[in-house]
Amino acid sequence: MNQAKRSPQHATRSISDDSGLTFYDVYLVGVGGQGILTIGDLIAEAAILQSIPVSFYPTKGMAQRGGTVKARIRLGREPVGPIIPQKGADLVIAMEVSEALRAVQFIKPGGDFLLYGHVWPPTAVMLGKAPYPELEQVLEQVQNAGAVVHHLDPERRPLHEGVPVPANIFVLGAALGGMGLDELLDPSAVQELVRTRWARSIEQNTLAFEAGLAAMKNER
Repeated sequence: MNQAKRSPQHATRSISDDSGLTFYDVYLVGVGGQGILTIGDLIAEAAILQSIPVSFYPTKGMAQRGGTVKARIRLGREPVGPIIPQKGADLVIAMEVSEALRAVQFIKPGGDFLLYGHVWPPTAVMLGKAPYPELEQVLEQVQNAGAVVHHLDPERRPLHEGVPVPANIFVLGAALGGMGLDELLDPSAVQELVRTRWARSIEQNTLAFEAGLAAMKNER
């Protein structure tokens, strides 16, 4: 697990208005089939249940599995447009190494960049027409943008009855493990949402969420 050390000048600075609401923007990116939009949907639903104004804007690329999928979540503002400006995201959640490069421009200096190190080579790479970026190159670009980097190794995803737990719930737990999002949303309330949405998968989802949460807390 690699993490850039958080310093006073590298602290996420969310803005508050006269009502005391905290503005917090999240940019998500991954590929089709990873459940990245489910992460966004759960974050948005949790915000609604806590009476936090939220706007959720999902965007799909190619419909097939492996196409780019991204979403934007804007917390604390109502109404608000879908555009998170460059260097405007408090948190980036990237679920695929090469897709993470698309999001570097959006992270604000001092913001948190959570990279789940899954590799899904695009067609051009598989055909030998383009190189695939090395993980260290991607992490370096994120660090150069001034972000606090949190690398979540897929190998740390636990097994439930011999099968890896859902990656998206693992990553969701990690995102609530001390990056600032947990100052707005109660992690236990988000976990309860996961439990009630998939009643037949409580054990594996609980394991996934708690493992992600612990992975981030242990890097402190």
